[in-house]
Amino acid sequence: MAASATDERERMAGSKVLRTYVTDKSQRQVSTKAVVDTAWQKGGLCSSVMKTLLIVYHSTTGGARQMAHAAAAGAKTEGAAVQTRLLYATDAAPEDVLSADAFIFAAPENLASMSGLMKDFFDRNYYAALDRINGRPYAALICAGSDGSNAARQIERIATGWRLKAIADPLIVCIHAQTAEEILRPKQIAPEDLRRCEELGAVMAEGLSLGVF
Repeated sequence: MAASATDERERMAGSKVLRTYVTDKSQRQVSTKAVVDTAWQKGGLCSSVMKTLLIVYHSTTGGARQMAHAAAAGAKTEGAAVQTRLLYATDAAPEDVLSADAFIFAAPENLASMSGLMKDFFDRNYYAALDRINGRPYAALICAGSDGSNAARQIERIATGWRLKAIADPLIVCIHAQTAEEILRPKQIAPEDLRRCEELGAVMAEGLSLGVF
């Protein structure tokens, strides 16, 4: 059934609010509530089709793993509305990519580059998914020593090739590890940074369930 003019206005309003969320950190909690209000006060926008969020991550010392798990926890607040799949980079195959409606990629930056096993994930799946996942939303989580921008740019270039749509700027957490001992030591991501990852996962799932993305 075609959407009514009212449905379309509500969808556009929800999309506008969600864009506010991902572009202005100060608006996060207000925006999340407003998306729900927009969707539900006037009858709801949720799709009847179960959507799937795929979170692919690689981590050696635990930082990116914690960020990915936090995003998954946030996404699962949508309950049955969105299926959240959390896969280690080496376990993610083309069928996992093709069956997902949205993506979060989480990786450390090693030597000013995304980690090798995350690059391997993209290498193994790139051509199998090329021109088959156009327009699907994604976000990136980077755990870095002091920068993170190179790894973020690499993921952005690959996502551009896949014709994915970024819903937010890369979320980069710098842990300021500089010595060999600090770099190799197991990481502990600060609670406030984990909350940021959780919020991003929640908004991604909410956007999927409401049909905003």
